[in-house]
Amino acid sequence: MRRKRFVVGITGASGAVYGVRMAEVLLRLGAEIHLVVTDAGWLVLKEEKAIPGRTEWLEALKGIGGEDRIHFHGVKELTAPIASGSFPIDGMIVIPCSMGTLSGIAQGASGNLLERAADVMLKEGRPLILVPRETPLHAIHLRNMLTLAEMGVRILPAMPAFYHQPQRIEDLVDFVVGKALDALHIPDHQLYKRWREQDAADREN
Repeated sequence: MRRKRFVVGITGASGAVYGVRMAEVLLRLGAEIHLVVTDAGWLVLKEEKAIPGRTEWLEALKGIGGEDRIHFHGVKELTAPIASGSFPIDGMIVIPCSMGTLSGIAQGASGNLLERAADVMLKEGRPLILVPRETPLHAIHLRNMLTLAEMGVRILPAMPAFYHQPQRIEDLVDFVVGKALDALHIPDHQLYKRWREQDAADREN
């Protein structure tokens, strides 16, 4: 039986740590991932100190998933397998998703591999989750999100909750990543405490 296979895209929106954490968690859960980082995404990863360095991070991911479960594709690599609908993918997430990338996906531009892979998900009717990280939002942003939502795309803004009483920044990151995993139909994780989960556990005891 084939393992679950996902595309993870990281763009130039602030919040690169969300994408880093998503890639790591998916690998730890046994999935295969195809990673695409835009040029602006690499700049933000460095600026926000989300990774020690490009080479070091990719080697660390290989250390988690091995050579056979982590595949890195350059953003201009339009011959990559994820650019074709004949290549089976179980879902795609762009985390964080810039407004520029969101616009390109909404308009079907396919101007780079990330946009093309998302376009493939749309035409094949496969799960596509976008995690925008921008504020405030103007009308064009909102119209593009509505266009995609009407096509079945899950728009999951990076809005962490506080009911679980987070103690660290990592707790806030894990909440968003956990919600994104739920949207990818991977609920078997412990990244955040679900609403009333502790109350239910207390009643059972």
